[in-house]
Amino acid sequence: MTMADIEQRIGVPAFLDDLRTALKAGSFSPLLVRERRIPKPGGSGRVRRLGIPTLTDRVVQAALKLVLEPIFEADFQPVSYGFRPRRRAHDAIAEIQLFGTKGYRWVLDADIEACFDSISHTALMDRVRARVKDKRVLALVKAFLKVGLLTELGKQEDTPTGTPQGGILSPLLANIALSVLDEHLHGPWRPGGAMADSGRRSRRRKKGLPTWRVVRYADDFVVLVHGTRTDAEAIREDIAQVLAPLGLRLSPAKTRIMHMSDGFDFLGFHIQWRRKRGTQKWYVYTFIAQRPIRSLKTKIRDQTRRTSQVNPGAALLRINQILHGWAQYFKHAVAKHTFRHLRRFVWWRIIRWLTVLHRWRWKEIRRRFTDHTGRWLPLSANGITLFDLDAISVTRYRGAIPNPWQHRTTPT
Repeated sequence: MTMADIEQRIGVPAFLDDLRTALKAGSFSPLLVRERRIPKPGGSGRVRRLGIPTLTDRVVQAALKLVLEPIFEADFQPVSYGFRPRRRAHDAIAEIQLFGTKGYRWVLDADIEACFDSISHTALMDRVRARVKDKRVLALVKAFLKVGLLTELGKQEDTPTGTPQGGILSPLLANIALSVLDEHLHGPWRPGGAMADSGRRSRRRKKGLPTWRVVRYADDFVVLVHGTRTDAEAIREDIAQVLAPLGLRLSPAKTRIMHMSDGFDFLGFHIQWRRKRGTQKWYVYTFIAQRPIRSLKTKIRDQTRRTSQVNPGAALLRINQILHGWAQYFKHAVAKHTFRHLRRFVWWRIIRWLTVLHRWRWKEIRRRFTDHTGRWLPLSANGITLFDLDAISVTRYRGAIPNPWQHRTTPT
């Protein structure tokens, strides 16, 4: 049943009243989650499994999230940034840049293998029960975990582990499970801990002991280590033991240890400690990684295939949406050179496409898109003007919002 069906046949108020009655009576039962497989970014050929709940189940999950989120947000550690209110990916990148500048230069770039599909239901429900005592709420959470999957081939599969990606409740449940990792790695930073203040951290390092900081965004996380490679390797083994009771393990192929001077990719950015050109001073820089650049070019190529007969105005509108969203996300990186390169790439793709579409020669292109002085005009079609990437101001990110439940710690 779609939203349009509900509006036309039942009406939204009646639909919500019936759903409320079923929840109060305890007769509500979620339906099978529909499986959808989508390709993972990067052209690896691997796929990601999504579980799409029914509309009714999504409404109930949204209501559950409204109930559960404030309870667990009060306990979540400040090192987690994914799918949390008032937090975003740029906060995580800014945290990495801040600690990297302070000497945390060995990086454990960790990848949890099939995290959303492998989380132990028993371990997750134990975490939920520790904070929630209402049996009706617990029963609903468990019902969504155990509901099962309807595959793309129409077969029914049980879900003994995991919380399928695609549901409204899944990111919160994943954060609840992975908060075990946050608490373990961030515990020494809490009041009274071995790294609670700058003095204690300094004394640890004088004794040859490492200090570290974890930065997590959903199931992607890095651990920044002020120490040696051996210290980072020891932390990796420690993390593996923490994840094991959750039914999770680190991917041997994707989990790496590197020095920040070698650079690493995180959340679409390439972060590297390097020397500033023309000086002997070293800084932590944030660039745009190659994967999102390749992904953007692929999307532009899809919109400007030479055999495409799409209306140019509609194509420009879609290209503008893609460029604007992409540029807004990456405008806080060292991105001006990349923006100019992509501006030229997009311009030539559109020009070549229009040349084939309208069978124009170069003389016709010049006539339509230059003024009387020969200066190029912005490309436009049907009243839609191509978005100019150079119009985006590249600025340092300063929008971090303090966590209302935790205090920010200044690294040393």
